[in-house]
Amino acid sequence: MKKEIRICGFGGQGIVLAGVILGEAASRAGFEAVQTQSYGPESRGGAARSEVVISTEPIDYPRVSRADVLIALSQASYDSYVGEMAKDGTVVIDADLVEADGAAAVPFTTTAEEVGRKIVANMVMLGYLTALLDLVPPDVLEETVMDNIPVGTEELNRRALQAGRELFGGGSHDES
Repeated sequence: MKKEIRICGFGGQGIVLAGVILGEAASRAGFEAVQTQSYGPESRGGAARSEVVISTEPIDYPRVSRADVLIALSQASYDSYVGEMAKDGTVVIDADLVEADGAAAVPFTTTAEEVGRKIVANMVMLGYLTALLDLVPPDVLEETVMDNIPVGTEELNRRALQAGRELFGGGSHDES
């Protein structure tokens, strides 16, 4: 089994952190995992991309060549990467920020606002993504998140992860 995941959006959305956490959580769950990232020179608002390859075998190339899953949290990132999908790949977009035909449109940003702060949209997305992939147990993901976030934000991030899992499990995504 090998999964290539690309998470993309703009700086300030926690794209890189989400990828780091996903890679680390996959490793803790017993998989081989590598994470790479790129972002523009701007501290906020520029392009951001995080790529994670998860496999049961050693990984010989650390980059995503054809994404099995594309998570797009901005229109520009969706437009840039949708053409680099695996034949049977899955595209998930933030319904609040991106328009795309045929993609699963999930309200990551709105849900983050509902659980407490827009800034945890990346954790809502991560909860959704890990439920979609069904590779990393929720407790391993939560433990990894807790090890990578600022002290004092634990409960907010816990709620965001749970909300993301519920978005997946509850069938709350629309095929646009």
